[in-house]
Amino acid sequence: MNDIMARNNVKVIGEGDRTIIFAHGFGCDQSMWQYITPSFEKEFRIILFDYVGSGNSDLSAYTTEKYSQFSGYVQDVLDIIETLNLNNVIFVGHSVSSMIGMLASIERPDYFDKLIMVGPSPRYLNDGDYVGGFEKSDIIELLDMMEMNFTGWASFMAPLAMNHPDHPDLTEQLERSFISTNPVVAREFAEVTFLSDHREALLKSTVPTLIMQCSDDSIVPIVVGEYLHSHLKDSTFRLMEAKGHYPHISHPEETISLINEYLA
Repeated sequence: MNDIMARNNVKVIGEGDRTIIFAHGFGCDQSMWQYITPSFEKEFRIILFDYVGSGNSDLSAYTTEKYSQFSGYVQDVLDIIETLNLNNVIFVGHSVSSMIGMLASIERPDYFDKLIMVGPSPRYLNDGDYVGGFEKSDIIELLDMMEMNFTGWASFMAPLAMNHPDHPDLTEQLERSFISTNPVVAREFAEVTFLSDHREALLKSTVPTLIMQCSDDSIVPIVVGEYLHSHLKDSTFRLMEAKGHYPHISHPEETISLINEYLA
C-alpha cells in the first residue's frame, strides 16, 4: 500500500462521505487543483495524486515500457482506488486525464459513479472529417522542440495553453510546472497523449459523464467537445465562458459552479 501511496504521492483530504479523485493533466501535478479543492473539502473526501514522472511522484518507478501507452497510467489510477478501497468515485480529469479516467471506468465501471472531463479530447490529430486541432507534423515539431530546447518549449507553450494574457502570473505558474517535469518523461508523456486515438473506446463507456469545454481552447477545438458529447452515452455538454485549456486555474469559480451543478 505504501508503495502506491508514495509512487503517486497520494494525498487524502476533506471530510465528506462521497469521494472525488482529481487527476491532473500533462505537464502538471496535483497542485493545479489548489483553487478548486477548498470548495469541495466540506462535503467530499478528496484524493489527489501525481502521475509517475510528475510532481513529487517516485521517478524511479517510471519505465518507458509501462508508460509508453495509456494502460500504464490507467493501471495506476485503478491501483490508487483499490489501495484506498474506494467506490462510487467521482473522477474529475483534466485534459489527458479525462481519457485515462474513462479507460479506467471501462475496465472497472463498478468503481465509478461519475466522470467529469475538463478540456477532454479523444484524439488531438485531424483525421479525414474529424477535426482534432493538430496535423501530425505540428505534433512532431512540438516533440522535437521538447527534445532540443525543453525550456524554450515550455515558454512557448504556456501562454498558448493558458490563454489568459491579463494574468501573466498564471502563465508563469504553468510554465514553472512544465519546466519542473522531467524532460524525458514529459516528452514521452506528450507523445503518448498527442498521438493517441480513443474514439473507438467512447462507445464502451457507460459511466455518466460531464464534458466541460472551454470556449477558446488552443489545444482542444469546440467541435471535439461536441464530438465527445455525441459519442458518449449519458453525457452532458457544457460550453464554458472560460478561455484557454486550464479553466480550473484561470476560471476556478465557473469550474466549481459547473461541477457542483452537475453533482447536485
